Amino acid sequence: MTRYDDSNPVRDLVGVGFGPSNLALAIAVREHNAQVGAGDQVDARFLESKPAFGWHRGMLIDDATMQVSFLKDLVTQRNPASEFSFLSYLHSKGRLVDFINHKSLFPLRVEFHDYFEWAASHLDDSVDYGVEVVGVEPVVRDGVVEHFDVVGRTASGQEMTYPARNVVLATGLEPNLPEGITSGDCVWHNSELLHRIESLPQRGDERFVVVGAGQSAAEVVAHLHGRFQDAQVSAVFSRYGYSPSDDSPFANRIFDPSAVDDFYTAPEQVKQKLLGYHANTNYSVVDLDLINDLYRRVYQEKVLGRERLRVLNTSRVLEVVETDTGVRVAVESLTTGEKALLESDVVVYATGYRPSDPTALLGELAEHCERDDQGRYRVARDYRLMTGSAVRGGIYLQGGTEHTHGITSSLLSNTAVRGGEILRSIVDDRGTGMPRLRVAQ
Repeated sequence: MTRYDDSNPVRDLVGVGFGPSNLALAIAVREHNAQVGAGDQVDARFLESKPAFGWHRGMLIDDATMQVSFLKDLVTQRNPASEFSFLSYLHSKGRLVDFINHKSLFPLRVEFHDYFEWAASHLDDSVDYGVEVVGVEPVVRDGVVEHFDVVGRTASGQEMTYPARNVVLATGLEPNLPEGITSGDCVWHNSELLHRIESLPQRGDERFVVVGAGQSAAEVVAHLHGRFQDAQVSAVFSRYGYSPSDDSPFANRIFDPSAVDDFYTAPEQVKQKLLGYHANTNYSVVDLDLINDLYRRVYQEKVLGRERLRVLNTSRVLEVVETDTGVRVAVESLTTGEKALLESDVVVYATGYRPSDPTALLGELAEHCERDDQGRYRVARDYRLMTGSAVRGGIYLQGGTEHTHGITSSLLSNTAVRGGEILRSIVDDRGTGMPRLRVAQ
């Protein structure tokens, strides 16, 4: 293992992962450093296992749009004058006037991804790509964890340590598959969609089964149905129909930065009620325009007498068995109990994501992290894990804090503000040399 010496001293922060959340934090650091003297600048480094920036590349369907306003970009809600805004990106690409004329708050997803890449390209000197973080180790002096060694491994197997006073974990989400289901040649998670399609033999009579009732599932159904003009596409889900997302103005207030404060200070039973009341703003729901489009396709095919798109509602998948020609899917109706066998070339599970658990990276440090009576991490308002007094450094979470900070925990809606709050906490603590008193819920 290579340990950094005085030529690479202990940094103020090391960020694990370089998706949108830590990208927003890196921008906040860059803008902070531009406004202060050399002695007050924050020394930050970010580590990303991928060889280059990427955000849900497998679902960058050409006509898919963002579900959040372009104003909820990497910076605007924190610093509307930032040169890293989406509008600045449009201006640099010569498309600002065209976008204005488009009269839309919701850019194409491929365009927003290009915006992310554009912003990340300006921060290449702050990130090491191709470095997988394998652990965060405590550096103890006189019984106190003074700082951390973030251990990274390159693709060639070389290990290096990145000493840091603070660590910001933004390890993102992991694809979620039902118990007993594993990804393979004929079974995909929707996160792999575009990568897998390219290697699919083009026969002209493909058969697809898509499992799931949320936005990604509906997008996969629409994409496969449109891309493969003679394919049979079967959508399987337990609901009676796709449920529309609630993006009405009052409901959208659950994504406001101030809503984080309201949620954080609320009693536990109120937190659970809020998550239940407003789950339909984000979970297992579909944009109404897409719902109407899919219904139009189903109806049109009935009129024409050529039904390629089937909706198997109130149904569940009982079994998936690979065969010599593809995969056989056993489906059961929840209302009648009737069972059907679907012969398919591919099954796509659009069954969501789960937050990655930082415990594996924290190792023995996890023992210092406090948990509530349900075994969940206790997290301070500034997104810092609550630890005992023996830990002086800060461990911050970007994601995995829905139980304390609400529905925006891993969403883009509050990315800009969240990054600014974490940076402010780190700057304030550095000024005192000791962590500030934090109140956890």
